[in-house]
Amino acid sequence: MLWSDPENEPPKELRDTQDMLRRLSILMALAMVLAMLVLGIL
Repeated sequence: MLWSDPENEPPKELRDTQDMLRRLSILMALAMVLAMLVLGIL
């Protein structure tokens, strides 16, 4: 890697999309755990 190499960074839209997907997957995992608890209690 040379200091003159361009930054290997994805465009802002792609990063935003990845962040959104990450948050969505965390939310889905929490929802699944919550559903399992609710179904276990019932």
